[in-house]
Amino acid sequence: MNGWTQTVLPVAAAAVVLAMLLAAWRLLRGPTPVDRILAMDTLYLDTVALLVMVGIGADTAVYFEGALIIALLGFVGTVALSKYLLNGKVID
Repeated sequence: MNGWTQTVLPVAAAAVVLAMLLAAWRLLRGPTPVDRILAMDTLYLDTVALLVMVGIGADTAVYFEGALIIALLGFVGTVALSKYLLNGKVID
């Protein structure tokens, strides 16, 4: 790890963890289902960001592959839940 990564990565990881905690709070409290879906989508994105930062820190590609899988599943989940809220069913 370079000098800048030793300084920046822990600060960025702490910011992402704080964002995850706030999104989890909105997921649990969030007054409407739309708020909960957006909070879940934010949690997916924060998880991807955290995995990418861990992959940079560990200097391995395994974390990047995991982040890609989580991003794909998060996208499909968000689309499915949004479609369910609009139509009442996922597949027409």
